[in-house]
Amino acid sequence: EELSLPTPDGETLSAFLIKPGNVSKAKNVTFIMFHGNAGNIGHRLPIAKILANEFHCNVLMLEYRGYGLSTGNPDEKGIAKDSQTGLDFIRGRGDLKNTKIVIYGQSLGGAVGIDLAVKNKDHGDIAGVILENTFLSIKKMIPSVIPAAKYLTPLCHQVWPSEEMLPGITNIPILFLSGLQDEIVPPSHMKRLFDICRSEPKIWKEFPYGDHNNTVTEAGYFHYVQEFLDKYIV
Repeated sequence: EELSLPTPDGETLSAFLIKPGNVSKAKNVTFIMFHGNAGNIGHRLPIAKILANEFHCNVLMLEYRGYGLSTGNPDEKGIAKDSQTGLDFIRGRGDLKNTKIVIYGQSLGGAVGIDLAVKNKDHGDIAGVILENTFLSIKKMIPSVIPAAKYLTPLCHQVWPSEEMLPGITNIPILFLSGLQDEIVPPSHMKRLFDICRSEPKIWKEFPYGDHNNTVTEAGYFHYVQEFLDKYIV
């Protein structure tokens, strides 16, 4: 299902809602997926299909303002509004509003997800967070990727202080998925986020050959996601 979601400040976000093919097996879980800086929701569609068709969960994929078909220009405040718009859509839609919500973010999407989880942690409907190859903050990441700085230009005026925000999440299960060959975000950033995370349970899984964008294709990746779902969410 293709959606256009209006934001409070007048932008229109492109989104996909993917529901489990097998209704009889459908779980009472909705993933909200946040992609990385260089990506768009099309790139992550195969992942959403696995979550829907093999794990039997609902999946909302959101395109930030200024990305893909969404209107506007991307900036930190705006993207934070976009993520809240997606969450509010789930909360307001009849067939989703009583589901357990799992925030799933890769790279920049992890920072977006941390920010959203902190701001909504007292609502009681966020059942889990999955973070893949995300950074401590934009400022701490940029020195390590100067060769790839052009990839990051739109982000230079953004902060995304995940290192400061993450300790604000408590009592929500968090799964950390770290590719040790990440050439954009140093893997030490993920390790540090795990170490400062105060939420319980927190689970660490690493992929020796995973780089920034292909960690999802590494052996065991979806097994760990399924295990996390079965143990802590469903």
